[in-house]
Amino acid sequence: MSLWVKICGLTTPDAVAAALDAGADAIGFVFAKSVRQVTPEHAARLAAPARGRACCVAVTRHPTQDEIEQILEGFKPDILQTDQQDLGALQLPKQLELLPVFRAVATGLPGRLLFEGANSGTGQTCDWSVASQVARRTELVLAGGLNPNNVASAIAEVRPFGVDVSSGVEVRPGVKGPAEIALFVNAARIQRVAQEDRV
Repeated sequence: MSLWVKICGLTTPDAVAAALDAGADAIGFVFAKSVRQVTPEHAARLAAPARGRACCVAVTRHPTQDEIEQILEGFKPDILQTDQQDLGALQLPKQLELLPVFRAVATGLPGRLLFEGANSGTGQTCDWSVASQVARRTELVLAGGLNPNNVASAIAEVRPFGVDVSSGVEVRPGVKGPAEIALFVNAARIQRVAQEDRV
């Protein structure tokens, strides 16, 4: 099965183009407080070339219902990513795909989740041994501290459904580098092919 790759925290047209050229499955736009934060309208403009080519993900953390409404109307995401505990307080369209964020092992896991370290967007890796346990129980998208140099090792240890990168492909905070994006996606794909060849 092909590895699902998401490039997150995009802020420029060049970064979107690089993610699409590299063959990313999803691109993420951050609406939470961050150096990568964008407005729904800006995200919609950036995402326009990606529609139909990659999933467009709205990344939030502890959003209000008003904020969610603005994102849904202005950006129209394919997927909403937010902390698992946020979902109970939000009214969301039934057709909207969700990618809940987990930071520790839990019971009652959904069919797919994003697993990352305690501090989003800081470049800190999560505990890969814990992530590998979760990956045996559900489709896990591994995030937190990944970059072109360590993503192959992460995939080999965790065996995730997918990987998610943000700061690990930046040339400066909030700005992605096209070359770094290409290197990351290539390293991730090569590692998955190598795994499949060994099976």
